[in-house]
Amino acid sequence: MLTIPGPSLGGFCDGLSRRSFLRVGSLGVAGITLPRILEAARTTPERDLPRSVVMIYLCGGPTQHETFDPKPHSPKEIRGSFSPISTALPGVQFCELLPRLSATAQRFSVVRTLTGMQNRHESFQCYSGRPGGRNGDNEPAGGWPTFGSVASRILGPGPGGMLPYVDASPPISYGPYRNRGLHDASGRESWPGFTGLEHIPFASEGDIKKDLVLNGANKTRLGSRRSLLETLRRHRDHKQTDNLDAFQDRAFGLLTSNRLVEAMELEKETRSTRDRYGKLQATHSSFGGAPQDPQRLLLARRLIEAGVRCVTVGFGAWDWHSNREGSIEFLSKKYLPVFDHSVAVFLEDLEERGLLETTTVIVWGEFGRTPRINGKGGRDHWPGTQSVLMAGGGIQGGRIVGESDRVGGVPASRPVHVQDVFATLYRNLGIDPNTATVSDFNGRPRYLVESNRQPVGELF
Repeated sequence: MLTIPGPSLGGFCDGLSRRSFLRVGSLGVAGITLPRILEAARTTPERDLPRSVVMIYLCGGPTQHETFDPKPHSPKEIRGSFSPISTALPGVQFCELLPRLSATAQRFSVVRTLTGMQNRHESFQCYSGRPGGRNGDNEPAGGWPTFGSVASRILGPGPGGMLPYVDASPPISYGPYRNRGLHDASGRESWPGFTGLEHIPFASEGDIKKDLVLNGANKTRLGSRRSLLETLRRHRDHKQTDNLDAFQDRAFGLLTSNRLVEAMELEKETRSTRDRYGKLQATHSSFGGAPQDPQRLLLARRLIEAGVRCVTVGFGAWDWHSNREGSIEFLSKKYLPVFDHSVAVFLEDLEERGLLETTTVIVWGEFGRTPRINGKGGRDHWPGTQSVLMAGGGIQGGRIVGESDRVGGVPASRPVHVQDVFATLYRNLGIDPNTATVSDFNGRPRYLVESNRQPVGELF
């Protein structure tokens, strides 16, 4: 709930007034003050074409065989129930359940040989490119940050002071699937990492629009309360709050601007555009994943149009062991058509609006699935390799990077490490992964990717 400073001067034990802070009670970020979220107060030159990343996280780890890497010449227990179909790329086939993506395959590229993921059900691997939360992971002081937090720290706010990092995911019931750094099994957190709380994502899950309303305070009243805040600033001990002034100024600026609120107002899109994306399809509650909500992809497009640098979206529930809801054949028929339509429309919309040139899109999960279908009719966890869709931001469409072996279990050629993918994302944001560093909580400079990891050259 938004609180604007008023006349009460009841203080904390540190001498600061409780009412001397502009606070936002929920704002999707666990009660952190909006000024701290907006600490990205360094001014950065605005560009005509700001670069951005949209990461679509497929909660639970999607199957490569029933999507982008079919194995039609393998035995039935490997190839599964579906046939491959030709794509717009000569000699390249996808699963028959992906007709729209197959027909528009020149718009994106696929890495079929991703390596470096752990057998862990958590979004952290996709959002940070690192393992964390367990003994032996050797996390630095403060923990690894997500890529959006790094972008927020290094690049600062988007054009016009826009929030640099937004999680546009729908509500997700299983904690480690959320963008919160909660780890599977260990229950530990690596969130927000050594970039600090001010660089966590603004989370749009739940009803947060009310938090961006002045709750009865019009702009005149807000101005008078801002004057009161200026008075408090002059009389307080500045050693206690050296960095808060800029944060509070940005908070007031956001509250008196409608850019973020308007970006979240999907009703401002035409009915035909909303219908083009499609309707939400719920996923079975036992998965603990996200619904398949194409309107969240529309929201992601609106956010990057408004100037947000990094947007993450959880999409679907992909842990298809066949111990929940049905066999992989049933699950594929139910969920893959919505995935195919939603991602294809999203990429089409970005291209039509001239946004794909500057917006990198990555679609992946935390690992792949086993080559062999299990006795229940599903596929189990498989970090040996997986397929990743990448598009935009300078990435050339129509390329297939790497080939898996005859059963789709391990790379047969050109393994691509997850850190190579992150080097690619940072490069596309305008950050040099070979030179950029961020210091951890011990003051030690940390490179953004492991040594010798480079952007995937075949994508450019």
